[in-house]
Amino acid sequence: MYKLFIRPLLFCFDPEKVHHFTFGMIRTLCKFPGMKALFRSLYLVEDKRLERQLFGLTFKNPVGLAAGFDKDAKLYNELSNFGFGFIEIGTLTPKPQDGNPKKRLFRLKADQAIINRMGFNNGGVEQAVLRLKENEGVLIGGNIGKNKITPNDEAVEDYKICFQALFDYVDYFVVNVSSPNTPNLRALQDKEPLTKLLNDLQHLNSTKTARKPILLKIAPDLTDDQLMDIIDIVSDTKIDGVIATNTTISREGLKSENKSETGGLSGKPLTNRSTEVIRFLAEKSNKAFPIIGVGGIHSATDALEKLDAGADLVQLYTGFIYEGPKLIKDINKALMKK
Repeated sequence: MYKLFIRPLLFCFDPEKVHHFTFGMIRTLCKFPGMKALFRSLYLVEDKRLERQLFGLTFKNPVGLAAGFDKDAKLYNELSNFGFGFIEIGTLTPKPQDGNPKKRLFRLKADQAIINRMGFNNGGVEQAVLRLKENEGVLIGGNIGKNKITPNDEAVEDYKICFQALFDYVDYFVVNVSSPNTPNLRALQDKEPLTKLLNDLQHLNSTKTARKPILLKIAPDLTDDQLMDIIDIVSDTKIDGVIATNTTISREGLKSENKSETGGLSGKPLTNRSTEVIRFLAEKSNKAFPIIGVGGIHSATDALEKLDAGADLVQLYTGFIYEGPKLIKDINKALMKK
């Protein structure tokens, strides 16, 4: 039904406006008696075989919603009814920011992809915390970044502010230094500044009564040498894992007319590269740390390939938009057949 009727209608309109419209519709529908139960009956798969123990946390199933969809933690309770095992909010910054000028979100229908140059648009971490206090039992990841106006040599403080504010309200943290849409952000992926950033967060983590898992989200555009650096950094800083991967700046093989738009590319064109990065990290590190696989998952087969390559969990974003919530159910059903 989604792909036959709902998606063609939604795809007639501006993607960012559709995103806000869809949020409003889901929120409204979930207020009607019985609607949450209906969504759960349609899409939720509950089975002990799907549970995953990772970072000291129990994931009801290994299919999560990637950061960027519910940036401000406005809809995570409602979205959990579509069958996600966990939801990652953000990227959040210390201060509210508008992000980049519109238009900044583009569908590439011929490629089953999206280009975005949103630029960490969000209402600031404190506003998100107010909404996270209303959590109805959803396992939440907190994806954190720096404000655009913060220079890189002061970026650590932005990450620490977000870490402190979110600590009591999220189950794990994700350090985002790999978005291509904040100027110079990716320079923080270099070994020296990244090691300092993660060590500082780990030190802050160690002051807590019970620490929270910290993961690093990396770009798919890193070279093999840079990926080896990532393995060393994870070992040296003793963070808990890696999310592979963020969006790409590559435009190789695209067919859509608007393929040259600036921003990060997600969706089908990223499928193979993100799986390659997962496999490289898993093999070269001898599976020394957990990996969450994300990038171009549009089918159960795509998800299984990432898990077979070495991912422990997977996340959806563009595939969820193109395929609809049935994709979550399809992946979990396929995992139960293995």
